[in-house]
Amino acid sequence: MSDIKSIFADEIVTHALVRDVRLPYGAGTLALITLDNGFDHTKPNTFGPNGLTELNEALDAVAARDDIVAVGVTGKPFIFAVGADLKGVPLIADRDDALAIGKLGHDVFRRLGELNVPSFAYVNGAAMGGGVEIGLHCTYRTISAGVPALALPEAFLGLVPGWGGTYLLPNLIGAEKALKVVIENPLAQNRMLKGRAAYELGIADAIFDSADFLEESLAWTARILKGEIEVKRPAVDKGKAWDDAVNMARWTIDGKLHGAAPSYVRALDLVAAAKDRSRDEGFAAEDEALADLILSDELRAGLYAFDLTQKRAKRPAGAPDKALARKVTKVGVVGAGLMASQLALLFARRLEVPVVLTDLDQERLDKGVGYAHGEIDKLLGKGRISGDKANRLKALISGSLTKDAFADADFVIEAVFEEMSVKQKVFAEVEEHVSAECILATNTSSLSVSEMASKLRHPERVVGFHFFNPVAVLPLLEIVRGEQTDDAALATAFQVGKQLKKSCVLVKDAPAFVANRILLRLMAEIIQTVDEGTPIEVAERAAAPLGLPMPPFVLMGLVGPAIALHVNETLHRAFPERFPLSDKFAKFVAAGKSGVYLPDFTVDPEAARIFSGGTSPSTEEQVLERALTALAEEIQIMLDEGVVAAAQDIDLCMILGAGWPFHLGGITPYLDRSGVAEKVNGKRFLEPGVASLAQ
Repeated sequence: MSDIKSIFADEIVTHALVRDVRLPYGAGTLALITLDNGFDHTKPNTFGPNGLTELNEALDAVAARDDIVAVGVTGKPFIFAVGADLKGVPLIADRDDALAIGKLGHDVFRRLGELNVPSFAYVNGAAMGGGVEIGLHCTYRTISAGVPALALPEAFLGLVPGWGGTYLLPNLIGAEKALKVVIENPLAQNRMLKGRAAYELGIADAIFDSADFLEESLAWTARILKGEIEVKRPAVDKGKAWDDAVNMARWTIDGKLHGAAPSYVRALDLVAAAKDRSRDEGFAAEDEALADLILSDELRAGLYAFDLTQKRAKRPAGAPDKALARKVTKVGVVGAGLMASQLALLFARRLEVPVVLTDLDQERLDKGVGYAHGEIDKLLGKGRISGDKANRLKALISGSLTKDAFADADFVIEAVFEEMSVKQKVFAEVEEHVSAECILATNTSSLSVSEMASKLRHPERVVGFHFFNPVAVLPLLEIVRGEQTDDAALATAFQVGKQLKKSCVLVKDAPAFVANRILLRLMAEIIQTVDEGTPIEVAERAAAPLGLPMPPFVLMGLVGPAIALHVNETLHRAFPERFPLSDKFAKFVAAGKSGVYLPDFTVDPEAARIFSGGTSPSTEEQVLERALTALAEEIQIMLDEGVVAAAQDIDLCMILGAGWPFHLGGITPYLDRSGVAEKVNGKRFLEPGVASLAQ
């Protein structure tokens, strides 16, 4: 066993600063512990062994006093605490060390519930993981209505809430509500609770406005101590309701993950057992679970994915100096279909500049502008924007039948039919009206940006700006540099992408770019096995170990078979040997089918008939092996071609654009762990220790 503190040598210590506060109404003196690592909100409070030791020493000091009536814990401005210091976790290589970090957190936090005076958690800002758990150990909790995020995200990363979360939370609010926080929200791309939602679940006993939060919390504390307020918490049902909640969560996990993420099952098992365990037994079980998971490839993959989305996504590899970016004061959108309307709304909301759409006829134009205005009305109805803001946003979005409306635009994006000649014609028309500095962006999903720009007077200002549908939800933006795209156009594209709150990845101008190319290679391989005689249901189940958000044929139905076929045809023209065309799939699209399933999720007999006739069926295992082999081959080719800077960018695109499981770390760590990468390419995509155990 090592010295835990030496493993966390780079820990930013969260200090436990103690001061006395005279409570109102003559209630006495409270010792207030403020958690503060000395940085502003951009470096949130976290708990490592040194910080836990300092908190323990602070508790030693207050426990020795007989002149205080209570102990309070709060955070620095805007931040309560966001859990364990994850930087040191990948450095833990010994199970005893992993066990020790779990036990240390329990030993320190539980003291807050075992003092000889009541303890109060004043959750004044973001609280996650250990930040939630330290509050659960306290006797009472208040929360600010302004708290932007409260969560137990551990299972999302590959861990469990291991400092009391799986025991204390269900025993406080019941299994059903607790599993929403421990399982359901992490499964929903790590959804967060706002302050009021956390209060309504019963995680906090009182909620106050953020402006006077601490003052009101202290007044509430005084009234609790004087007996003027009694906190009444609903009794927790430890019978059938508990078991039903656990069974439902288990069904959800099995359906979504197919065993691909052990952390969720481990967390669920801990909640299930918390019904009958003592506190000591529950905490000991959490320690064991943490020790096992800390030394797992799954955790390393989760931390790798977390690092990609929190760091690499914010500093895109290859992006030019932002000082080269041009100012954008007006945006033009060519087209008024659903995608174009979504883009117009996004640009208006994020950039707050005029946005004008154009289309061929007034009816389509009115429909597009009407869609954007209707979505603004929905935001108003939900209370997400004010009436004044709604009116301002509507005023920003307008339509025009002529492209001279783009004369003073700084950025024009096209979202028209996915046909090269159509897009070239559109850009040629736009170029007649805009300034030489106006950036021309294309939302193409597969066509060559260079070819699209080739006939323009200023091809250097054309850039790929590939969004993913739905535009408002999926965070990825593939920014494509054409052969003649200059740094100013590229820098402007990245700056606009950042303003749109998208995660941008620089991509070389190559067929279907990144996410679509990989998804279509997977889909092409699976369709080929169906052509050969594999039943659709068997081919569909084969991908289950990947834990994708939806099976391949369901995804195809969502995207649209016609679109999938069109992209596949583009890739076939570029790489015919790796992206074969399926006559049966073409017939399926020609038949007007929107998917292979009926509303009851049984296979459409007509789809089965179209795909029938093959004589060489494969097993699920064989389909999966072929699919993984194809993916490993395609990704290595893309890296050799320089489509992106590194394998990390492949994973970032797949996580943010295709919903590839966060807990797998994307696709390349999975191919490394399964041995497929070495089998196909003779080497791993990532060095051992990057998204896996070092040895």
